[in-house]
Amino acid sequence: MITRSWTFLVVAGIFEVVWAIGLKYSQGFTSVGATALTLAALIASFYLLARSLETIPVGTAYAVWTGIGAVGTAVLGIMLFGEPRHLARLACILIVVIGIIGLKVTAAR
Repeated sequence: MITRSWTFLVVAGIFEVVWAIGLKYSQGFTSVGATALTLAALIASFYLLARSLETIPVGTAYAVWTGIGAVGTAVLGIMLFGEPRHLARLACILIVVIGIIGLKVTAAR
């Protein structure tokens, strides 16, 4: 069952992807619009991560949050910026996804 804290955590991870990709579009914080979006996503991400910590252990929450951010950013890097999509790289992304799922499953115990 997905609890409110887990929903906060997943959405926090999505906002992490937004601010990480926003860093690229902000062009070193010289693009005002992209910078504003990046900072807003950063604040939302940290706020929701903090809210998820009300019931999820910090080690689990932080690992899942960074995992969602890493996977989402890597996938969007491939899609938006033409980053390499070598089989080994895709396999490593899959390993992170498996780790995220494993943390969720074992956190319920």
